[in-house]
Amino acid sequence: MPEATEFSSAAGSVELIDQTDSAGAEADLQRGLDLLSEVQRGVRGRTLRLYRPEPTMAFGQRDANLPGFPAAAAAARAHGFEPLVRKAGGRAAPYHRGCLVVDHLEPEADAVLQAKSRFSRFAELFAGVLRQVGVEAGIGEIPGEYCPGEFSVHGSGNGLRLKLVGTAQRVVAGAWLFSSVIVVEDGDPLREVLVDCYRELGLAWDPTTAGAAADLRPELRVEQVKAALLAGYGR
Repeated sequence: MPEATEFSSAAGSVELIDQTDSAGAEADLQRGLDLLSEVQRGVRGRTLRLYRPEPTMAFGQRDANLPGFPAAAAAARAHGFEPLVRKAGGRAAPYHRGCLVVDHLEPEADAVLQAKSRFSRFAELFAGVLRQVGVEAGIGEIPGEYCPGEFSVHGSGNGLRLKLVGTAQRVVAGAWLFSSVIVVEDGDPLREVLVDCYRELGLAWDPTTAGAAADLRPELRVEQVKAALLAGYGR
């Protein structure tokens, strides 16, 4: 069950939901939207939710409208990944227990105003976290990356350049949810499911851009990244 505590960050107090057990791929994704509704209604304040997800292929809205989507969903299932369509933008992105999902929610009167700058601020945060655990991290889209984004966080080393953090945002009247996936361990299954799903969707990409931080720092584990993230929030 999620354990809720309050801690102090550089920007003030935050309720931390450290979700140690998964409720299932679909329920975990929906929980973020439920929390956003609570923030919007004023029954919840600034909240940080962390969890390790079950294997999920999160398709974007545009993916779901492509002729190849049913085949791509079937391919995801064949790899053991639950196909879901998220409400935020972007293209198909997989995650599993080797990843850390970070949901940050806040009330804000004009939530649209700072929408783009949040991508930059969170990218800086996550790149800093990865540097703290020994990964050479940078910000910016890698040519050919899956689910491409201007503020993707990538890691370099051992002749590799890998997308390690993908971000998405949902803004409603009076609140926002910024959701991020940090890929820490076990990159091979992610790359394999991406190859098949992107082929069915007809999307071009470079499979060498997919992997995990542990491909660059083999000793790295999710709990180390989680600790560094919470320390980063404290600063």
